[in-house]
Amino acid sequence: MTNITQSAASQKRPRRMAREPQASSGLQQQSEPRAKAPSKLDQVEALLRAGQGTGIAEIMAVTGWQQHSVRGAMAGALKKRGLVITSAKVDGVRRYRASAA
Repeated sequence: MTNITQSAASQKRPRRMAREPQASSGLQQQSEPRAKAPSKLDQVEALLRAGQGTGIAEIMAVTGWQQHSVRGAMAGALKKRGLVITSAKVDGVRRYRASAA
């Protein structure tokens, strides 16, 4: 019996993998990557670049942000993008516009 146990112990077992490699099937085809949806900051930039500009209330309605967040985005993130934000009071409402620096 010692012969059987020694021969079994001396033989190496095949190595087991945690996951068997899967063969790629023809069912899964490479699809083209989808276009990335515009971020809220992109939406704000588009509103500011519009002909007459936009007011804070309009930006708040589109993004769901609070007033201080809209002002912070204009003062920080949009300026980092290289935009110059200008404002003017038209008919008692402050309108903001963006232009490239």
